Amino acid sequence: MSRGRSAAEQQIADLLHTARKSLRLSVAFLSRLDGTTQHLEVVDTSVPFLFQEGYQQRQEVTLCQAILDRKLPQVVPNLKDFPEAMKLPAARMPRLRSYVSVPVTLSDGSLYGTFCAAGLTTDKDLTTRDKALMDVLASAAAVIIEPEVRSQERREEITARLDPLIAAGGPTVVLQPIIALATGQRVGAEALSRFPGDWGMAPDVCFAEAHSIGAGHRLEVLALERAATLLDRVEGYVAMNVSPATLLTDECGELLARLPLHRILLELSEHDQVEDYAALTAALAPLRAAGLRLAIDDVGAGFSSLRHIVVTAPDVIKIDRSIVTGLDTDPVLAKLVASLAEFAHGCDVQVVAEGVETAAEHSRLRELGVDHGQGWHFGRPGPPEALRAADAPRVPAPRRALRAAAEV
Repeated sequence: MSRGRSAAEQQIADLLHTARKSLRLSVAFLSRLDGTTQHLEVVDTSVPFLFQEGYQQRQEVTLCQAILDRKLPQVVPNLKDFPEAMKLPAARMPRLRSYVSVPVTLSDGSLYGTFCAAGLTTDKDLTTRDKALMDVLASAAAVIIEPEVRSQERREEITARLDPLIAAGGPTVVLQPIIALATGQRVGAEALSRFPGDWGMAPDVCFAEAHSIGAGHRLEVLALERAATLLDRVEGYVAMNVSPATLLTDECGELLARLPLHRILLELSEHDQVEDYAALTAALAPLRAAGLRLAIDDVGAGFSSLRHIVVTAPDVIKIDRSIVTGLDTDPVLAKLVASLAEFAHGCDVQVVAEGVETAAEHSRLRELGVDHGQGWHFGRPGPPEALRAADAPRVPAPRRALRAAAEV
């Protein structure tokens, strides 16, 4: 009778069945009107060979449109009483003779379509009381429909913004210096994605939106490609961000295999849960053997840090700015950072503090044994030319932290 229905469509079907049985008519259906075409989205019928879900016809020649235009009343016991109705296709095939149609209106007042019931015979008992029932059922249908309508609108809006950006090669990439806290020497730089200012959204939100419509992996790989073009323009290593799921894609693996891996620190966000550590380890193994270093980003701000760190055996952990900001005056934050630094160093892992904005934070982090820092105190993100030319960056030797734990 119908294709497999979603849960929402089945709820609509139940409402239509109530309408059809209560009015004792042949068919009840929900139609979507897009301005040019009527789409029968959900149908409940006793004559399925005449009424099928997915059927479309020109909106201007439908009974629903004639009723919306007030050429016909919402309740029509006998179409033969209305010459305008008898001119329409539905009066000839499937020879409808009775009809009730009410609008389905969303919360913002916009018209979604119509909630209708029809019969193949006249029905003198069809009255405005039946319209009242249809109004109630149509209101219930609107509540069920609206979330998917808004979700589709959101997908279309995101797609409209992302498609031109992806076609142009992805987001702009800037660099922020990473500094050795003890010496002030630049040891590397992190590549950060930047999106159009009129979007008014942080980069992590833009990537999350892209993933929500299935374009996230492509957008991440484009950002990596843009970051890779900066390798020839700066000295030292470049830290590049990627989600664990994107890292497992063939497209990402093929890109990384072409790059000078000894100059790359690959940052896995701790915000993103790893579904399959074995697959992640297998994907990283040949890359790390070729010189790639691994960092766990945002430590302290996302999913179970210690498990993420122990299982992936990183070379670097990056402490999230949420526990760096103000640590010079907050003994609890300072103790937490000190504990993380002690744990990391015990495993031969370097520590980078993110979001360092003051000289006091810099000084306290250095006292706590944190190796490196980045933040506005050292330099804002910008083009390669903005990195301090006087620095003589050095590339740290690859580390193999937590080897024993990773092999368990």
